[in-house]
Amino acid sequence: MALAETVRPKLAKVRAGSLLLGPAFVAAIAYVDPGNVASNISAGAQFGYLLVWVIVAANLMAGLVQYLSAKLALVSGLSLPEAVRERTSRPVRLGYWVQAEAVAIATDLAEVVGGAIALYLLFDLPLVLGGLITGAVSMLLLLVQDKRGQRPFERVITGLLAVIAVGFLASVVVEPPSASATFGGLVPRFDGAESVLIAAAMLGATVMPHAVYLHSGLARDRHGHPGAGEGRRRLLKATRFDVGLAMLLAGAVNLAMVLLAATNLQGKEGVDSIEGAHAAVGEALGPGLALLFAIGLLASGLASTSVGAYAGAMIMQGLLRKRVPLLLRRLVTLTPAILVLALGADPSRALVVSQVVLSFGIPFALVPLVRLTSDRGLMGEDANHRVTTTLAWLIAGVIISLNVALIYLTFAG
Repeated sequence: MALAETVRPKLAKVRAGSLLLGPAFVAAIAYVDPGNVASNISAGAQFGYLLVWVIVAANLMAGLVQYLSAKLALVSGLSLPEAVRERTSRPVRLGYWVQAEAVAIATDLAEVVGGAIALYLLFDLPLVLGGLITGAVSMLLLLVQDKRGQRPFERVITGLLAVIAVGFLASVVVEPPSASATFGGLVPRFDGAESVLIAAAMLGATVMPHAVYLHSGLARDRHGHPGAGEGRRRLLKATRFDVGLAMLLAGAVNLAMVLLAATNLQGKEGVDSIEGAHAAVGEALGPGLALLFAIGLLASGLASTSVGAYAGAMIMQGLLRKRVPLLLRRLVTLTPAILVLALGADPSRALVVSQVVLSFGIPFALVPLVRLTSDRGLMGEDANHRVTTTLAWLIAGVIISLNVALIYLTFAG
């Protein structure tokens, strides 16, 4: 009896805490999208275990960035786009919105192309048809959010995240990587300009602008704007836990992609594309794991394009206070991706170019985020500690520098 009385309150506390989880898992979809698949597979296939440290560092950086995004909204009651709107003039807001829309379109390009490739691998569908199907399914997922609210949308996206995890973690379980080589890959180092380019692409595919904008809105819409005090402190603690779990899962999936390629694809011909990597996985590990690879890629494309479109709508509403019908907005961001596929562009190259475009948007998300969360006038007692601010500026500087390197090396090559 005494044991039951002790356990029951603890279980109730765990259940109550679990109800606060969810927003970070939706934002984490951006960290396992088709752009990540392309960059991580390339890293492992070309350099083996050399860039394992990049995945670990990128996810640690992303964890702090995502937490600051959620904290901004919970403390100030403003999403990041809304906070930027409140502190800028109309011309600046319009310019800011234009770059954010370019980022949204580039995001959609990567994710629709990834879904189209997956449908081609699974069902031999033409890429254009696969892109249209990806866009249509993502529209249905967005309608879930529009009609049923955020919680059902979170559950669907979290379910797809689980499918992605199974799709890419299975190969590591079946064919475990070298433990010593994996630990050796935790030592930061490069091997020529190409490894810097791949590392920057990995980082650019991990810390993505739309996920930073989106998480603030997701946290505010789910939890509201709690007043200062014990309730807010508990919510911020739960948010740190939410972000930690989501980043742990996303980091494990990204690491599995690198280790899959390092263990099974290094030195093989024709694995510089997702299609080539899929074929090589089939040869090395069998059709079953190749099927899981393709299913994971499909889930990644479907979930990430839905989340990207949701982020785009939130950015427009926050910056311009304008709402666009869901179908019209979806068509606007989907059209460039379909055109790229219809014109016969190399899908893998399109993924790389999309990551370069995303790189331009990184400073516009990170610099305001760090400034705003460090502003005691806005954040009060929950403003960043000096150590947090210093670390956040350092992370922003590293991410921006590597993305500048990505842009330079892409066009210099």
